[in-house]
Amino acid sequence: MGLLPEIADDLVVSIPTAGHAITAYALGVVVGAPTLAALGARMDRRRLLVVLMVAFTVGNVLSAFATSAPLLVVARFVAGLPHGAFFGVGSVLGMAVVGPQRRGRAVSAMIAGLTVACAVGVPATAIVGHAVGWRWSFVGVGVLGVVTVLALLAWAPSVPAAAGASVRTEVRALRNRPLWIAFAAGAVGFGGMFAVYSYVKPLLTEVTGLSVAVVPVVLALYGIGMTVGTLVGGRLADRSVLGTLIGSMVATVGVLVVIALVGPYPVPAVVALVLLGMTSQVLGLSMQTRLMDLSPAAPSLGAALCHSALNTGNATGAWLGGLVIAAGAGYLAPAWAGAAVTVTGLLIVLTIGRGRAPGQLVPVDAAARPEPAASHPDQPVAAG
Repeated sequence: MGLLPEIADDLVVSIPTAGHAITAYALGVVVGAPTLAALGARMDRRRLLVVLMVAFTVGNVLSAFATSAPLLVVARFVAGLPHGAFFGVGSVLGMAVVGPQRRGRAVSAMIAGLTVACAVGVPATAIVGHAVGWRWSFVGVGVLGVVTVLALLAWAPSVPAAAGASVRTEVRALRNRPLWIAFAAGAVGFGGMFAVYSYVKPLLTEVTGLSVAVVPVVLALYGIGMTVGTLVGGRLADRSVLGTLIGSMVATVGVLVVIALVGPYPVPAVVALVLLGMTSQVLGLSMQTRLMDLSPAAPSLGAALCHSALNTGNATGAWLGGLVIAAGAGYLAPAWAGAAVTVTGLLIVLTIGRGRAPGQLVPVDAAARPEPAASHPDQPVAAG
């Protein structure tokens, strides 16, 4: 998100057109999350994570060498394919360590890594992109991908796939109406946040009046808000997944309206963006836990579907935000459009999406579950 102006200038396209790269990545997640989670159903969880991270690394290196907007769009689609499955399988691995009763905190630990990365990585790529070119930002992501592969091999516990897991069982788990209702609610609800965040840099510079040099600081603050929301959301989800989901949607709608009203004023606008980071992460965490609860026979698939839902919202939100901007409504208009979109997701939950999850969630065969802290003393999730 923080590189759109530089990408647009280098590839000689408009900012909304450059935003298609965001949409392409999101669509890659939507397609890849359920597909790769199903295809890897029989693989050891650590091995599958390594394969997915290698694919992610390759996609980002290809992005760095894209010579045109269409080639960048293709590269971002490739990079997005393993994203959802990676976070879904990683969440299940975390629950294998701490047990299903603390599944909210296990998901929180996995997502906290994502939010810390956003707090550091998004502003860092914005700084690098502004200083030496956006391509070096993608090269840096590729290097981090290699580091992640090595870290997984060194420290992640080996967790066999659940007994009887197969592509067929994963596909069968998709025949689940409540699961798809929750997916639709998440896909719509997330769109509101992405309608604003996809164009946060021009919003801050053109409307709020901040300098380009200050934008990375705001993005870092946004990431800190995401981290706080993740840590709080994990504990709330362990108390009531559905209640946390509804409350976070209401809060996100409220914050989007505030952004539309205070966008021209620097301090209130920055505070509102930080709050958006908090509420959106509580929404994402509770949605992932909800989808896993609704898919007890295939929790990796359920968790991956959350990232499909999130990135469906990413794609539609970025498209909707670009649409209203291109229509001449200005950079505050996406906040109003986003609030309306998130209200729609909330209505889906309140009207047809409140059914109880079936049974007890058991993410992996208990016999295959690794011992907690004693066997994996260096594993941060186990220590939590």
